Amino acid sequence: TTYAMAQRHKWMEDVQWRCLILDEAQAIKNPATKQSKQVKKLKAATKITLTGTPIENSLLDLWSLFDFLNPGLLGNAKEFKTFSAQLKKEPSRYLQLKKVISPFILRRMKTDKAIAPDLPEKIEMKTFPRLSKKQVVLYTDFIKELEVRLAEADQGIQRKGLILSSLMKFKQICNHPDQYLGTGEFDPKESGKFIRLGELCETIYAKRERVLVFTQFKEMTAPIAKFLETIFQHPGCIIHGSLGVKKRKQAIEQFQQRAYLPFMVLSLKAGGVGLNLTRANHVIHFDRWWNPAVEDQATDRAFRIGQEKGVLVHKFITKGTIEDKIDQMIESKKELSQKIISDSQASLITGMDNQKLLDMFKLKL
Repeated sequence: TTYAMAQRHKWMEDVQWRCLILDEAQAIKNPATKQSKQVKKLKAATKITLTGTPIENSLLDLWSLFDFLNPGLLGNAKEFKTFSAQLKKEPSRYLQLKKVISPFILRRMKTDKAIAPDLPEKIEMKTFPRLSKKQVVLYTDFIKELEVRLAEADQGIQRKGLILSSLMKFKQICNHPDQYLGTGEFDPKESGKFIRLGELCETIYAKRERVLVFTQFKEMTAPIAKFLETIFQHPGCIIHGSLGVKKRKQAIEQFQQRAYLPFMVLSLKAGGVGLNLTRANHVIHFDRWWNPAVEDQATDRAFRIGQEKGVLVHKFITKGTIEDKIDQMIESKKELSQKIISDSQASLITGMDNQKLLDMFKLKL
């Protein structure tokens, strides 16, 4: 069945199920949603959750999974939030949490040859495009505008909203000036990322291989696909959240068939889960997401059992911009993230004072 059906069919609450298995269990990561609340009403002798991202945004994601599996094991939500705050102050206390949850976790990695001996290698690399002249002008102008607005903004929700919306605008400028301006024909020469994307895809086309391109912005899927058609001299596919189930299925089937369909452009959230796209052996993250686990899940659309070639993963990080700074922050947090302590990078940024924020946004050419 589906999570949506579990919400609609209330009779499922009255059944004492022998076993209840949640696939892509991050669907109940937010304990406040109707979906999470309804699924947790289902009764079963045995409960199992399957997920590649037990922690996407915060430790509360993990609490919500255990609230389904073993209610009370990690206390109630309020108690766990208090404990999480202590973890941030005393990272060494993560061992206490790990000791409690370890008996209930079975971790399997595709990179473990004992599990997937036939799976080829995955090579990840960072690519650092530079801003075009037009992008530099827009970026520096927006920094000046933000400096004025930060000085005028009230503390609290207004300031946080301003910072988060500004982050998105900086990301748009890094992608292409026309995404930020909302106009134009997306001239490839005006974007460092488009130029680098073209160079990579020319090599992919020469080998007659296939590529998945992920972006967090739905509005970027069509311009990227249009540009790639000129490189591959062949149309590709697009998958985003507004695509119907039938068309989505058709796009996947077309891409997976033997006839050469060179590329697929996907919005990260719509295309990052539950798809099998092993005909591609190249993955490009056109823009970065806060949480590397979400990017990894998207990459795994190609790097999964059934893949016959080595997978090359390119992560675009515009040199000297906020993307560069965010990547550095993610890298500095990786060790703690692997120890089950995962902060939302967005919350770290919104908590900075004005001077630190402006220093982080500052363009370094």
